[in-house]
Amino acid sequence: QVQLAQSGGGLVQAGGSLRLSCAASGRTFGRYAWFRQAPGKEREFVATISSSGLSTNTAPSVKGRFTISRDKAENTLYLQMNSLKPEDTAVYYCAASSSAFLRTNAGDYDYWGQGTQVTVSS
Repeated sequence: QVQLAQSGGGLVQAGGSLRLSCAASGRTFGRYAWFRQAPGKEREFVATISSSGLSTNTAPSVKGRFTISRDKAENTLYLQMNSLKPEDTAVYYCAASSSAFLRTNAGDYDYWGQGTQVTVSS
């Protein structure tokens, strides 16, 4: 049974840091990603990484502040978030795709984590 189990998140002051984790079980995938969704907004791409870890892509809005990584041995995906801003407040989702091709649209991902709330106070 394929499952993406998220952990981390919470409340942090602006300028602080958080790390999100996403443990995948059941199989490995070609590509993994993080998305976020703020109230009243569409789900937004944050970052993606290939299964090998050699290919990453980060949204301009978080580039230089957020880092995606993956522990292949543990089959766990991470999102390190530094210099957080109030506009980063959202529910964050991890996602996985069977395809290894670079994808930034939510519709291209087959499996999703349960979501975790990140709230950044000003």
